[in-house]
Amino acid sequence: MEDILDAYTRPLDPTHPLVCFDETSKQLVGEVRTPLPVIPGHPACYDTEYERHGTANLFLFTAPLLGWREVKVTAQRTRTDFAHAMRDLVDIHFPTAERIVLVLDNLNTHDPASLYQAFEPAEAKRIWDKLELHPTPKHGSWLNIAEIELSVLGRQCLDRRIPDKTTVTTEVAAWVSDRNADGAAVEWRFTTNDARIKLKHLYPVPQPAKGS
Repeated sequence: MEDILDAYTRPLDPTHPLVCFDETSKQLVGEVRTPLPVIPGHPACYDTEYERHGTANLFLFTAPLLGWREVKVTAQRTRTDFAHAMRDLVDIHFPTAERIVLVLDNLNTHDPASLYQAFEPAEAKRIWDKLELHPTPKHGSWLNIAEIELSVLGRQCLDRRIPDKTTVTTEVAAWVSDRNADGAAVEWRFTTNDARIKLKHLYPVPQPAKGS
């Protein structure tokens, strides 16, 4: 926890950008009957019956100090999908960075093995060497600013029935464009000193040395 909180206090450095990464899924749901549109005096009407069309996976990147985020929609969330998302981060989004300070959770796909499964060894190592990982602790996903962005995305864009991956991709791209247009940096205010006071119960009690 303190490792991530300290990373959030680093000043903006274009050569070592801070990026937070998280992922979520969206159930794809189609209508069985055409909804009735809004008319004066009556709200829109939707049938309770629907069709399941599988799920779509969403990889979200956000650079909190830059007010930037990007979402990649994929059909699934495999090691190969994660590896290609990391290559996009390194080569497309931050190609001039010396190293990317990356906050993410401890999902089993978030490791070098995913890159080596997707790419030749030299390419896998090239990508991995550009990443400085800061994994969230167990039960500490709230420390990841990308999780906050996913919550906003869910409320503003995905909180309705969407039938297919193409529509998800289009709607998410519009959300990303609008949100990036604001360009507002995230003001993270919870510090290591705050944690040592407010979360004191999570810290172990120091034990005296034997024989002292």
